[in-house]
Amino acid sequence: QVQLVESGGGSVQAGGSLTLSCVVSGSTSPTRFMGWFRQGPGEGREWVGGSLPLSGSTLYAASVEGRFTISWDNANNLMLLQMTSLKLEDTALYYCAAGGLVVADWRTYDYWGQGTQVTVSS
Repeated sequence: QVQLVESGGGSVQAGGSLTLSCVVSGSTSPTRFMGWFRQGPGEGREWVGGSLPLSGSTLYAASVEGRFTISWDNANNLMLLQMTSLKLEDTALYYCAAGGLVVADWRTYDYWGQGTQVTVSS
């Protein structure tokens, strides 16, 4: 049984930074992807980035590459999403996810957090 809980969302001005945390409990498969998705108001679920848990590399959506970074705090079972140079378009409910078969396809993920809201204002 895998459980994910996101935190760290909030309001930030455009150009600012914010870091989200995902606490992972239970055992995730090293052969399945973990990552972040987001869903803006009136929009579908969008892939942000992800990787295999033990991978040395991470893939990102073009819209966030260079601005967002996924990192790991293994001692505390955390997957982090560091966001910089935030834009209005980054406003969304952010979810961490695990158990993915295809890194960018939300439909293949088995486990989801409850979401944490990020609101970027001008």
